[in-house]
Amino acid sequence: MTKPVQSYILCTSPRSGSTLLCGLLKATQCCGLPDSHFHEPSLEAWLGYYDLEGVPFASHSEAVRAALGAARAYGRGKTDMFGLRLQQHSAVFFFQQLAQLHPRLDGDVARIDAVFGRTAYLYLTRENKLDQAISYLKAEQSGLWHRAPDGTEIERLAPHRDPVYDRAALGQQIALFEAYEREWQGWFARQGIRPLTLTYDALAADPWGVLAQILEYLGKDPAVAKTLTLPVAKLADSMNEEWAARYLAEQV
Repeated sequence: MTKPVQSYILCTSPRSGSTLLCGLLKATQCCGLPDSHFHEPSLEAWLGYYDLEGVPFASHSEAVRAALGAARAYGRGKTDMFGLRLQQHSAVFFFQQLAQLHPRLDGDVARIDAVFGRTAYLYLTRENKLDQAISYLKAEQSGLWHRAPDGTEIERLAPHRDPVYDRAALGQQIALFEAYEREWQGWFARQGIRPLTLTYDALAADPWGVLAQILEYLGKDPAVAKTLTLPVAKLADSMNEEWAARYLAEQV
């Protein structure tokens, strides 16, 4: 008999719709509290997330074990499932720490299962890399990353300043997002993982339908999706369209 899924990892990159999806998964009250529990590729940062930075651990492995345990407990919330959003920029360091903790196990999947239980994999990608780059650059410049449906700010990382079109920066960001996608796909292939692949466009068009698909994949009741409201609002506006048209025109 196959063991039920005990955890899931949402493999993604910035401005892919992952904050919306994580918010919906949290709201189900059966899928844990998915978040970027290992966002910075730094053990010191991990310990800081869970107020463990002052603990005198006897070894690096003990510190890693403590950070993973604290994240696992937090990421479950009051449910029986752990949720993790993993960005590509921090994935390599995350896998390295698991390898140090479980050197005798072969492969990332076995090590992940050893720490988090039987794990399912979701892959959220944004096919239009230009739109993704524009979204990222606007957020970075304006300081506003997420807003609630009622218009209030949820996440602001810097004081407001007006976004300015920057063709070179957009090109660099597109290349980075393309690299992230290649790295995720390469990792899936090497590890023998067939993730549930989700797209930004599908999520934007029918978030409840995508959530129901995920719930069924995780062995949960998909009907829960129909009862939820959206946790974040879309930030794209006419400026996004203008920047996209200008960038494409300049590529000719």
